[in-house]
Amino acid sequence: MEMLKEPEFWVAIGFLLVIALLVWKGVPGMIGKMLDQRAAVIAAELEEAKRLRAEAAALLADYQKRAAGAEAEARLIVEAASAEATQFEKDSRIALEAQIARRAAAAQDKIAQAEAAALNEIRGLAADGAVSAAQKLIAARLDEKRAAGLIADSIKGVGEKLN
Repeated sequence: MEMLKEPEFWVAIGFLLVIALLVWKGVPGMIGKMLDQRAAVIAAELEEAKRLRAEAAALLADYQKRAAGAEAEARLIVEAASAEATQFEKDSRIALEAQIARRAAAAQDKIAQAEAAALNEIRGLAADGAVSAAQKLIAARLDEKRAAGLIADSIKGVGEKLN
């Protein structure tokens, strides 16, 4: 009976009574239900997280695919622009060479025309000089008797040439 005088004994009895009362009122069942509900909420959150992760992975794969497509398209655009620039350079070079050839030909034509004009002018001057010299020579050697004979011969010759 000495045990009844010990305070630890009465604390243990009180503790056992509280535990018994909690069991009798169904507290462990309520705690179990609360824990089950909390576990269900956590499981739902985990399922939602898995679904969101799968969705994010699908979006990432889609964006990576699009990025690769855009990169390939950009590469094609750069290659096309480079080819176009190269072709433009070739076309410009050909056009420039053709223009230089046309201008050279035009210059050659102008030079040839200038040479022809100079030759014609020289021939004209030479002809004028020859006519002037012939006039002077004829005037110096031709007397009136001889001039009258030449005129008469020319008049006779005109009738024959006209018929």
